[in-house]
Amino acid sequence: MFRVRIHGRGGQGAVTAAELLSVAAFVEGRYAQAFPSFGSERTGAPVTAFCRIDDRPIRVREPVTRPDALVIQDATLLHQVNVFEGLRPGGPVLDNSPRGAHDLGLDRLTGPVVTAPATTLALRHAGRPVPGAVLPGGLAALTGCVTIDSLAAAVQDRFPGPVGEATADAAREEYDHVRIAREERLPAEAD
Repeated sequence: MFRVRIHGRGGQGAVTAAELLSVAAFVEGRYAQAFPSFGSERTGAPVTAFCRIDDRPIRVREPVTRPDALVIQDATLLHQVNVFEGLRPGGPVLDNSPRGAHDLGLDRLTGPVVTAPATTLALRHAGRPVPGAVLPGGLAALTGCVTIDSLAAAVQDRFPGPVGEATADAAREEYDHVRIAREERLPAEAD
């Protein structure tokens, strides 16, 4: 079973990100679940969303406390919430930031860490600063949890018409950005 935890702020689309991942898994004929955990339900408040993907039915219905991967939609949460709690050793981390992992103090983590400008891509393609539908593209490239084609289909199903097409394009660009960053890092990881 693949487990991901998504940390964001209200209004950024953390719940949407988890739901899109689960729908992409369904498109691939797999089992999935997605659900949120809210504290204060207001725009800007910390939000956590969870997604599980498996080839067998999923029976557990509790928050993901031991994620295989993390998505951080807002780098300010790095200093406000213990986002790394329970992350499996070597687990990959995707952070929505134009800054590098070293600049954010993430280079101390043992697993692959990739930063990607999801908010910038969402603005450029869809005209809204909402990274939730874009970041799953990066997670797909980082982990292989779903294919980019399944994710694009999930995005276009959720947001029909031009908005869905633009958002799927942003997710594809995020996928390419993370794939290239990951390939550039691989030689250093082999040392």
